[in-house]
Formats: sequence, structure tokens, C-alpha cells
Amino acid sequence: MPTSTSWISFALVALGMVLTPGPNMIYLISRSISQGRIAGLISLGGVALAFAVYIVLSALGITALIIAVPYAYELLRFGGACYLLYLAWQTLRPGGRSPFHLRELPKDRPRTLFVMGFVTNLLNPKAAVLYLSLLPQFIAPERGSVLLQSLVLGFTQITISVLVNGVIALMAGSIAAFLATRPTWISVQRWLMGLVLGGLALRMATEARR
Repeated sequence: MPTSTSWISFALVALGMVLTPGPNMIYLISRSISQGRIAGLISLGGVALAFAVYIVLSALGITALIIAVPYAYELLRFGGACYLLYLAWQTLRPGGRSPFHLRELPKDRPRTLFVMGFVTNLLNPKAAVLYLSLLPQFIAPERGSVLLQSLVLGFTQITISVLVNGVIALMAGSIAAFLATRPTWISVQRWLMGLVLGGLALRMATEARR
């Protein structure tokens, strides 16, 4: 089992990641606003299933490989840091948009909603970065089974993601209406998320290998 410190630290990183704009957030918000809360929650089910796929892949040996091969670990760590910096720039760059700006989507059936949520997250590079570059830093082989630690941390991330995105999906319309009448809050939200991403990137790039 991971230490309580590692578990809490990873939970905080996972929370920071889920609160930053990305393909999942943009898709779920747009779907919830354009087709309703139920559609957003069905799409969220597909997103959660894709996270489960990443957990299985990681638990079957990807994490162990990264820990065992230092150069692979370092390449992924710095690659992940660069990608987070790119996300920060996309959030802060002039003309950047808040994820609460409505993106029109066609009305789809529940099965299509679920599949689209699954595919959106499966192809989401932020999810890959989370499991390939972030998660291994919180696993300590001397603490026991890498498989068990991967599963515990992975399902912690899924729980946080589902809870936060579920609240966002249910309240997307209200949040969008609030931000539409308060443009200052849109700038605050963008800068806050950009700084969170930049901070995560800096930590990933400078933190020594465990």
C-alpha cells in the first residue's frame, strides 16, 4: 500500500489536474449545457471507463517498467512537464477561452454519449501524462506490490475525477450563466488554472526521482 503521505499528495495532484481545462472538461460542459445534465452524466460514465483502461494498463506493468528503467522515467517526467507547460500556455495565451464557453454539439443517444465520453478520454493526452509520468512518482516498490499501489492510486484518481466532473456537469449551466455576467471571473479562472498547470509542471521537472 502507498504511504498516507503519498496517497494524499497524489490525491491533491489528481484534484489539480481534474480542475484544469482539458478535453474531458470541455466536452462534458458542452454536452451538459447543449443536451442536459443527464447527457453529461452519461458521457462522464464513458470518461470513467477510459480511466479504468489506463489503470489496467498501468497495473499490468507500465508503471513497473518506468520505475525499473531510469532513462525512460526521466524522459516521461520531462515530457510530462513540457506538456503541462503547453496546457498552461493554452490556458493563459491571449485569446484563450474558458471551458465554460458553450460549444454546440448535436443531440446524441445515450449509447453514443457513453462511447464519445470513452473515446474523448482514451485519446486525452492529459490522462496519459497522469498515469505515465505522475503516478509512478508516488509508488515505492519497497512498500510492497506495485500492482496494488497502482490500483489504489488509480481508483483514487477515478473517484476524484467522477465526483468533481459530476458536480461540474450538474452545475455547468449555472456556472456558465454566472461567468457570462461576470467576465472578471473568467479571467480569474483562466489565470488560476494556468498557474496550477505551471506549478505542476515545475514540480514534475525539478522533483528528484523517488
